[in-house]
Amino acid sequence: MSEQEKIISLVRNIEKVIIGKHDVVIKAVTALLSGGHILLEDVPGVGKTMLARALAKSISGDFKRIQFTADLLPSDITGVNIYQQKTGEFSFRQGPVFSNILLGDEINRATPRTQSSLLEAMEENQVTIDGELHALDKPFMVIATQNPIELEGTYPLPFAQMDRFIVRLQIGYVDARDERQMLQDRLTSSPIDELGAILDCQELLVLQKEISAITVSEDVLDFIVAIVRRTRDHEHLAFGASPRASLDMMRYSQATAYINKRDYVSPDDVKFSAPVVLGHRVIVKRGTRHGSMQSDDFIHELLGEVPVPV
Repeated sequence: MSEQEKIISLVRNIEKVIIGKHDVVIKAVTALLSGGHILLEDVPGVGKTMLARALAKSISGDFKRIQFTADLLPSDITGVNIYQQKTGEFSFRQGPVFSNILLGDEINRATPRTQSSLLEAMEENQVTIDGELHALDKPFMVIATQNPIELEGTYPLPFAQMDRFIVRLQIGYVDARDERQMLQDRLTSSPIDELGAILDCQELLVLQKEISAITVSEDVLDFIVAIVRRTRDHEHLAFGASPRASLDMMRYSQATAYINKRDYVSPDDVKFSAPVVLGHRVIVKRGTRHGSMQSDDFIHELLGEVPVPV
């Protein structure tokens, strides 16, 4: 099976569980191939956790899940040094962050101190415990979920953490036909229990390396920089995107080109990537004509202000 066939099989495998959401599945798979982290933000019950589980089961790596609560401690995520009375020495007990795919369910229910314990892991693939560095396995991916409508007992994610997610995805409700199909599929069993792996970790690392070699021309690099810089000086944005966003948009565009069977990034790849990569990294000013717009929609409109390279 070729690499392209593996990607098609990966998408189809996830769609056995996530019905009628091809666009969302493609974006999640693109994020996986980009080597980034995913934030799933939507109302309860639309399949956020199921999408994370399906993505994890499609990769035969180590999968861990953390249910974030207000009493969760940073050591519950990263691990802790335990004193051994028999030997008189400390031994390190790894936390669930030592995995290939980590699902952080309802991440905004944990305190800011606990949330921040993921910052180093998401950016540098390592954690520091009692002054000692511990490298994480590769590949490493965080898939976090949060419900935007439940505010009681939640702590909004700081901008520094939002910036470490390559994409923020919203699943939305399914239409009536797909909802009926979902009920039919679950009459006697759950498809997630029968889901098998399509890729192993080494195959995924090979794919990610090939994607990083996708050609990005000078004009396309300038296009990416122009889009991100426009978010910083736009009069209707209170906060623009960071240089990390530029890097993520380049990686995501490379993965988009790879999925579309091209060895170079086109301006259309960048235009496809911009809303999903930048939408959660900008803040639209209130009190302007754009004040009620979703940030993703604003990025769509902003793209019309940046000249497209020929």
